[in-house]
Amino acid sequence: MTRVVLVTGASSGIGLATAIAAAKAGFTTVGTVRSGGAKLLAAAAAARVSIDVRQLELTSQTSIESCVDDVVHTHGRLDALVNNAGIANSSPTLELSTMDLLRRQLEVNFFGVVATSRAAMPHLRSTRGRLLTVSSVRGVLGQPFNEAYSAAKFAVEGFMEALAPVAASVGVTVSLIEPAAVLDTSFVASSTLDPAQVLASSGPYEAAFRAYRSWVASGAVEGAQTSSEVASVIVEALNCEDPALRIPTSDYARGYLSRKLRDPSGRDLLAMTRGWITPAEPALR
Repeated sequence: MTRVVLVTGASSGIGLATAIAAAKAGFTTVGTVRSGGAKLLAAAAAARVSIDVRQLELTSQTSIESCVDDVVHTHGRLDALVNNAGIANSSPTLELSTMDLLRRQLEVNFFGVVATSRAAMPHLRSTRGRLLTVSSVRGVLGQPFNEAYSAAKFAVEGFMEALAPVAASVGVTVSLIEPAAVLDTSFVASSTLDPAQVLASSGPYEAAFRAYRSWVASGAVEGAQTSSEVASVIVEALNCEDPALRIPTSDYARGYLSRKLRDPSGRDLLAMTRGWITPAEPALR
């Protein structure tokens, strides 16, 4: 039977490339967008594949539950969820931000992921499926002037890391996809953060912010990938018999994570935490 995958945030960038790559790989693919969907449909037509386009709003529980339920009703099953939808950093550093901006990052990039995963889990349990979440190296190493975005990704990392052994006990595999910079995406452009405005109002942080912007301009694209390259890693994880907890999408991302993690794949960690929840074998009498 053809496996069904739901890819959130498929209107552009990594999500769009993943939806196209999954369809090419033989999955029945559902791609979600906040509105419209013309770009995704055009890309599917150009690739000569079929994509079921659905609307999904990450901050609406009703929208999430309705989308997941409708997908299962239409296709009869759900074998994988790729949590990709999110918003770019829209909050400068702590004193220059507002609590509303800080909370929105967590609301969309963390709670939206959790809510979608929660709605999908009963269906993934029934198919012994996959729960993949596009995280970021910024969720392992915090990036200056991206505190709220990093906090949301750190939360996603901790939540999925803790969920992984529990999900495995009911047959669901959890993986975190770890890209570094991705250039051919509108994700960064979607940020409402205006660097020039931040610089003008940065006060005591002006020197640090100016240095940060210089670093971004000169070095942040080191090791950058295309959306299609990241998508190929995601599809590989969907097809892999035993994917790792953390899956860096490039050697650069792997090296970035290795600066903090002794075991970038997370396999040693999972082996330990699975042991914590595995029932002891009854003693022989």
